[in-house]
Amino acid sequence: MTRIVNFSAGPATLPLEVLQQVQSELLDWHGSGMSVMEMSHRDKEFMSIAADAEKDLREVANIPANYKVLFLQGGATAQFSFIPMNLLRGKTGVDFVLTGDWGKKAAKEAARYAKVNVAATSEAEKFTHIPDRASWKLDPNAAYLHITSNETIHGVEFFAEPDAAGVPVVADMSSDILSRPLDVSKYGLIYAGAQKNIGPAGLTIVIVREDLIGQTLPNTPGIFDYKQMADNESMLNTPPCFAWYVSGLVFKWIKNNGGLAAVAERNAAKAAALYDYIDSQDFYRNPVKKENRSRMNVPFTLANPELDAEFLKGAKAAGLSGLKGHRSVGGMRASIYNAMTLDGVQQLLAYMKEFARTRG
Repeated sequence: MTRIVNFSAGPATLPLEVLQQVQSELLDWHGSGMSVMEMSHRDKEFMSIAADAEKDLREVANIPANYKVLFLQGGATAQFSFIPMNLLRGKTGVDFVLTGDWGKKAAKEAARYAKVNVAATSEAEKFTHIPDRASWKLDPNAAYLHITSNETIHGVEFFAEPDAAGVPVVADMSSDILSRPLDVSKYGLIYAGAQKNIGPAGLTIVIVREDLIGQTLPNTPGIFDYKQMADNESMLNTPPCFAWYVSGLVFKWIKNNGGLAAVAERNAAKAAALYDYIDSQDFYRNPVKKENRSRMNVPFTLANPELDAEFLKGAKAAGLSGLKGHRSVGGMRASIYNAMTLDGVQQLLAYMKEFARTRG
């Protein structure tokens, strides 16, 4: 079997060691006589898997004790609604800093429940940078400030913890969670779909400061209530068990490979290799302001867009997959999450250089 080099933005590549462990345990998890896919979430076997995964995530991300960790369904997109349902706490307004399409979608959903104040946006510049902090027009009475820490489509990433002047910060970290150390205490809530940097699709991680929950909007369904989910250890209903299990293996993989500091070093090296080459010539271009360039998603365009289809066809033949840019921006995009190896990036660079040499 030959595995491709998978640059998909999500669902994305997983560590080979994790996939091999899943394969070895697929029919019989630790002598239980059954697959994790067959276990009741109430049985002691799965309860141990769930507890271990939360323990390892707390350790890897250095999550303070006064934060609840929830393993939920519905994708990060469902949290666009769950967050205002849970975090308005009697207030009527929320702030958004918009740096890409996912932030716009989150703001649109939040507007169903609250008055949305766009404190800053880079939309006029096609989301190629993060607005300067001094330009943000924050509402001191807002229930929270929402950011998207890494915009998967546009390749724009926050590298500093945002200052919201005392208002809880909510961050959609779907595509950069666990890619580097972060100070969880700077946030009121962090959420992330697992399918980019953690595990299979179907699981969403929510890390929320416990004093912010328990004051939902009237008529909020119990299944959407963070407090009820926390009180039931994310098992108010049947959780996405298999995705939870695989994610737990990824947390262990991070621990066994040097933790987030080492992960960040590897991610910086991969991103630098790509950006340095893109900046060194004129055949390829990245439009994002250098200090805001994502280390997870690297969009780039060819000097001649008419060559896009040929580039993608050749890449596929070379075993490089998932490089087509999002339909809203076009071009190419290489997603180089934690599980992408430096060797995979080097294979992409070799192909890019040869394509530029023969087509430039």
